[in-house]
Amino acid sequence: MNLPASDAKIRPMIPADLDRVIEIERSLKQAPHWPHSAWISALDPLSVSHRLALVAEDSNGHSVTAFAVASLLPPQAELETIAVAPEAQRRGLARFLLAALRKELKSAHVTDVILEVRASNRPALAFYLDLGFVETGRRPRYYADPVEDAVLLSLRLP
Repeated sequence: MNLPASDAKIRPMIPADLDRVIEIERSLKQAPHWPHSAWISALDPLSVSHRLALVAEDSNGHSVTAFAVASLLPPQAELETIAVAPEAQRRGLARFLLAALRKELKSAHVTDVILEVRASNRPALAFYLDLGFVETGRRPRYYADPVEDAVLLSLRLP
């Protein structure tokens, strides 16, 4: 069923979500592929890097359909990853999830969000630019397999 994003529920990611989160991540070529230990660390409130991790699940609460993770160092945060399951794409879920993330980041006294994306990932670049991110630089040959530049983007939170 292809429900609109507004029917999704956004909540904090918990360890029980990790199998599904990793399944989504692995199904997407462009998504960063973290080892299981990195996911455990992302959810650890005592970790050196404080992170905010959210998931979107279907309206029945049966299945995680998207997730986002941001590392926090107020007043700045880095959007480390955001992904939507292939079967849930193209319904506004990423936008809905990022709106919830922005609210949480503002509550954490974050004023600027940064991220990097592959230069060849045109859909992601268009998405972020549409949300108000601006290009602030490039990291030449940052990514491997294939080798390509990272585009650096930033968003000022009002």
